[in-house]
Amino acid sequence: MLDFGYFTLSDNHYPNNPRTANQFVADITAEAIYADKLGMHSAWIGEHHFNSLGVLSCPDLVLAYIAAQTKKIRLAPAVTVLPLHHPIRVAEQFASLDLLSGGRADFAAGRGYDKREYLPFHVSFEDNQGIFEEGMEVLRKLWAAEGRISHHGKHYQFDDVRITPKPLQQPLPVYIGSFSKPSIELAARLGCGLIVAPFAAAMTFGGLKQVADLYHETCAKHGQKPHRLMCSYFTHFADTPEQEAAVRARQIYYYNECVIPAFPGDPKTAPPSYRYFIDIVDRLKNLKPEQLTENSVLIGSSAHMTDVLKKVEAAGFDEVILYVNVGLKPHNQVKDEMARFMSEVAPAFAGNRKEAAA
Repeated sequence: MLDFGYFTLSDNHYPNNPRTANQFVADITAEAIYADKLGMHSAWIGEHHFNSLGVLSCPDLVLAYIAAQTKKIRLAPAVTVLPLHHPIRVAEQFASLDLLSGGRADFAAGRGYDKREYLPFHVSFEDNQGIFEEGMEVLRKLWAAEGRISHHGKHYQFDDVRITPKPLQQPLPVYIGSFSKPSIELAARLGCGLIVAPFAAAMTFGGLKQVADLYHETCAKHGQKPHRLMCSYFTHFADTPEQEAAVRARQIYYYNECVIPAFPGDPKTAPPSYRYFIDIVDRLKNLKPEQLTENSVLIGSSAHMTDVLKKVEAAGFDEVILYVNVGLKPHNQVKDEMARFMSEVAPAFAGNRKEAAA
């Protein structure tokens, strides 16, 4: 059974771009509300600061607004860059979102990858792995605790803290966003779900099946029950060779203008935990439009997308979140493609869901 969600990183870092950040945040909010009307399972909204890649800095506030306008869709950040925030505050924010949405919140966290987002907050980019792991520990202790708790770690220390309100869901579903083997192993060790980008999985591991195998093996090693596996896909419908050429160019434009400048690409300055990004950046710099494959992008007809997603389902994944509004794609076109996907592709995966409901 494969679920489908809406996903965006709010990419708006393009030269001579007429679309303002304010307009794009309004578009994203409208698209997520539309996703609920279409019957999508979830909406995942990224966090970015200072227009280094994206322009949506407060997923928690946008998700709370979406919660008030929707009935069924699950609501999540993708991801909260946890080291930039105190985990007590994040615990309070997402417990509040879960309460206000009637138990529809998911939480996803990652370390991010852009040092420029860390510097103004005076948080160590070089030490963010340790900050992240301790922050995850604090979050989950706060959500689960019945009474007051204390914590004395390397990065966070506090006494006698109890958060209010508490999440409706116990436990609140938690995911880790991953580009790397250590993050996949961390998600398994902590008993969290996992979100991966297929293009990174293909470059780092060979593919999604290898990611699923590593995750399940590591869960078994640590005595943890596996949780949900998710991946994101850039999504472009194309019905003619001309349309396909245009969407391939759009995707390369996104990589060149938004991703390559944001990813750590210099071996002299990349921290050890980001060294694998250097290979990713090198490959993206040399990527030609015709080299975009199903390992990273859904391009083409509904039938082709269905075939690719059947492989994702067979690899053991539970949900695919669709990045449709990438590369300055116009808002109305994004909505049209979302509707087309839900009417022409999603029904091929609804059989199991209907049986489960029955």
